[in-house]
Amino acid sequence: MSYLVLARKWRPKTFTETVGQEHVLRALKNALETQRLHHAYLFAGTRGVGKTTIARILAKALNCETGVTAHPCGECGACREIDEGRFIDLIEVDAASKTKVEDTREMLDNVQFAPSVGRYKVYLIDEVHMLSKHSFNALLKTLEEPPPHVKFLLATTEPQKLPVTVLSRCLQFNLKRLTPKLIRDRLQYICGEENIKAESGALAMMARAADGSMRDALSLLDQAIAYCGGDVVEDAVATMLGTIDRQHVSQLLNFLAAGDAPGLMAAIAEIDQLFPDYARLLNDIALILQRIAVFQVVGRTESEEDLSAEDLSRFAEIFAAEDIQLFYQTAILGRRDLYLAPDPRSGTEMTLLRMLAFQPPQSGVRTVVPDTKPARRAAPVSPAKKASPKRMAVAQPAAAAEAKKVCPVAEEDWGDLLDKLGLKGATKLLASNCAMLRREGNIIYLDLDNRSESLLTAQRQQALGEALSSHYGETLRVDISLGHAKNETPVQEEVRRSDEALEAARLSLEADPNVQAMKEMFGATLNSDSVQILNEQSSGDQE
Repeated sequence: MSYLVLARKWRPKTFTETVGQEHVLRALKNALETQRLHHAYLFAGTRGVGKTTIARILAKALNCETGVTAHPCGECGACREIDEGRFIDLIEVDAASKTKVEDTREMLDNVQFAPSVGRYKVYLIDEVHMLSKHSFNALLKTLEEPPPHVKFLLATTEPQKLPVTVLSRCLQFNLKRLTPKLIRDRLQYICGEENIKAESGALAMMARAADGSMRDALSLLDQAIAYCGGDVVEDAVATMLGTIDRQHVSQLLNFLAAGDAPGLMAAIAEIDQLFPDYARLLNDIALILQRIAVFQVVGRTESEEDLSAEDLSRFAEIFAAEDIQLFYQTAILGRRDLYLAPDPRSGTEMTLLRMLAFQPPQSGVRTVVPDTKPARRAAPVSPAKKASPKRMAVAQPAAAAEAKKVCPVAEEDWGDLLDKLGLKGATKLLASNCAMLRREGNIIYLDLDNRSESLLTAQRQQALGEALSSHYGETLRVDISLGHAKNETPVQEEVRRSDEALEAARLSLEADPNVQAMKEMFGATLNSDSVQILNEQSSGDQE
């Protein structure tokens, strides 16, 4: 007997055997069990995810001799003939080869006739998006009001190319790409049934290379069995696929973490002896970086075959989160532009060197750091907080200097004085939103910001006067007016200084050569709201 390829031998024959696509299978099973059957179904999805397979199982479910069921018996004449591709009432059409309107009209000429042996006459049109405009027009009327004995099952990889008039007449199901883990588990099961010894790492590589397609994965397994001469081993499969050993990728990441450009070049020279697929190498680097980024956020990753938990934990510690994001973006852009390089090796080398060139310097202290949250500004009624000279050095405005001249009460300015009075609560809020005007005798005149008028009460005004009296050892009284002074309140001064420091930080970032290079290469823009001043301790370290 001739050899039957694995993709055909292990093609699911029932909904139960079908891998993945649970959202589609559940809807079809419920429809069959409740006899709520639509006249036209559209299955959309990338290659090899089960579109025509599910359509054929549905055709069996509709025509099984045991009745319309979600569990066709697989043994009756109708089920066997559909499995063997010779059921007369299942009309399969390849729209890619029959695009003309004449072909469509010929197909529809027999729609009005009853099925020959089955319960329903089923039209399975594969790659339906390939039909011509006139063919769709010829199909529309029948598709909208087919005879009760006719069902249309349409399959396509490009549903966006279908006319909306066709889409609106179909029950649509979007099939998902299969995950590498799901494909790997299925390959492992098939190898067990076929008595083929296969290493887990080899199956994982094929599962990733299949790119979501079970059919492609089974074809790769067939190829691997032939290439390995029996048992499927990881090293041989890596050579077959042009995949770089994970240890080489891990070594490249170690050199990136250390900022070791000579080490990177030496590692690439070593990898080059293996005749690698450099596009796949950059893809593997991007994949590992994505795993590290996920691990940094949630402390685990669903993937088990790329790196061990120990390696992921180690890389998550030594790489900054922003570096991982930058390296990932550089890797995928480098892979995209690899064909523009003089040769794949030099393009890969430049991609890795670009990661180092754009990496923030490890030595020296940056004056500002980006953050995911906008910089917080002081509210108009927040307590006054003296700005540390280590955080920012800003010349005081003329108005503040004038306040010192006209107020002989204290040697320090009003903001410095408030820190010494020991005020608390609403009284401190009131004082922080006042500006010093003058002193006449034992009366200190203050001006309150109009926006904070609600803070002014006789009790708080008296408490402020008592605090000043206690501080200077003499009886003082406070007179507070609203909005007459041009001097800054401590809160306003803090807001102004914060704004000035943030603006200086933004301008510093804009002028940074690395930022300018990223703008030019990636079309990046600087998010001004993400700039923050380092905290006082970090800023103090700069000095």
